[in-house]
Amino acid sequence: MPNDHRDQATISKGLLAGLAATAVLSALMWVKAMMGVMPELDLPGMLASMMGAPDTPALGWAAHLMIGIVGYGLLISKAGLLATGSPITNGIVLAAVGWLVMMVVLMPLAGAGLFALSLGLMAPLMTLMLHLIFGAVLGWAFGRLVSDARAMGGHHRPGQPRHV
Repeated sequence: MPNDHRDQATISKGLLAGLAATAVLSALMWVKAMMGVMPELDLPGMLASMMGAPDTPALGWAAHLMIGIVGYGLLISKAGLLATGSPITNGIVLAAVGWLVMMVVLMPLAGAGLFALSLGLMAPLMTLMLHLIFGAVLGWAFGRLVSDARAMGGHHRPGQPRHV
C-alpha cells in the first residue's frame, strides 16, 4: 500500500499545481476581459454555450476550473512520473497538446472554426500564448511540490513538522 499513498500524494501535488496554473490563467483571462482585448474570444462564454447555457457564464468558468485543476492536475501528476524532461517542459508539452485539441475539436464545435480563425489570426496566437504560460506554471508548480516533498524525505505526514 505504500505505492498507493505515494500515488495519492503525487496526484494531490498535481491538483495543487493545476490550481496554481489555473489561477494564473484565470487572472490573465480576467485582465484581458477588463482591458477589452478580443472580447469575441470569451472562452468561459464559449464553454457555457457549448453546454447549452449561453446566458450562464459561471457554468463556463466552472468548466474552465475543472479542466485546469482536475484535468491538467491529473495529467501532470501522471506525466511527471512517465516523462523524462524537466517538469516545466512536461507542463508546456501538456498545455500545447491541450491547445491543439482545443483548436481542432472545441473551437469548431463552438462555431469559431478550425484554429478559431473565424475570430481572426490573433485568436490562435493569444490562446497559444496563454496555454504556454499555463503549462509553464503547471510544470513549475508540480516540480517545486515534488522536489519539496523529496527534500522532506518523501512526503509530509499529518502531525509532523514541516522543515523549511
